[in-house]
Amino acid sequence: MSGSPADEGSPAPGPERALRLGTRASTLALAQSGMVAEALTAATGRAVELVHVTTYGDTSREALSVIGGTGVFVNALREAIYAGDVDFAVHSLKDLPTAAPEGLHLAAITERAAVNDALVARDGLKLADLPAGAKVGTGAARRMALLKMIRPDLEIVPIRGNVDTRVNHVRSGDLDAVVVALAGLQRLGRAEEATEVFGPDVILPSPGQGALAVECKDPELAELLAVLDSPLTRAAVVAERTMLAVLEAGCSAPVGGHAIALDDNVLSLTGVVATVSGSRGLRLSHAGAVSEPEALGRRVAQALLADGAAELMEAGA
Repeated sequence: MSGSPADEGSPAPGPERALRLGTRASTLALAQSGMVAEALTAATGRAVELVHVTTYGDTSREALSVIGGTGVFVNALREAIYAGDVDFAVHSLKDLPTAAPEGLHLAAITERAAVNDALVARDGLKLADLPAGAKVGTGAARRMALLKMIRPDLEIVPIRGNVDTRVNHVRSGDLDAVVVALAGLQRLGRAEEATEVFGPDVILPSPGQGALAVECKDPELAELLAVLDSPLTRAAVVAERTMLAVLEAGCSAPVGGHAIALDDNVLSLTGVVATVSGSRGLRLSHAGAVSEPEALGRRVAQALLADGAAELMEAGA
């Protein structure tokens, strides 16, 4: 698939044809894109068709930290937009690199679903009930580190794959439990499979977790897609992602962030940074104006850095 940010933009999609929504072909990605398509049609009357795009992250079995982080799920979708093969794309916001892409509009950030992580364990067990040495699978450095901070006696096993693949590790007996995003289970209608849901006070989520990002190239289409935007969700995730960017952390660093609107004017942001091993960690919160989420994100990141966050992210133990 060819195309670059410098390519001339395709004409704005006219009302005579369906809008082409680029999506990964996984069950979860299709469910999320289908939700966006239905919401857009309901709000604007425009028909939407899903166009499957295969990303390198879908075909490679290597660890995300090896193949370039969560951005590998995003690049092929962006290339499809640049090339004019699709009109817009839907991403899990936590997968988006913090650097803004040239020539694309983040037209909408949808209302956030649950931010929580969830445990899916054998025999309905909770985290505290797992025996010492139990094998718990996850693909995220953040989850690995925070789980080890809570239960250093567990064996944390790096895994990848879609929700089915991960949960089947438990069903088959290969693992005692896995940790996944609750929002993914909910969007697949499988929330009942969670044996425990972790509050942000226990396991802080990834910046942007639970929200969907809608990206396009054409400015007129961006105006149409803006009907799906949730201003409070956008403020919260901008604060979280600004914190991540200032920390210069990627998916290989154990960093969590969660912002929540205390009211229409005040936003509270909590950030956590840990060593990969979970032996040490920092956590702090600050509040700021909803209208200035970038300033809040910078403030939390700078406070974490002042307390030694850079050393923790670089440490292996």
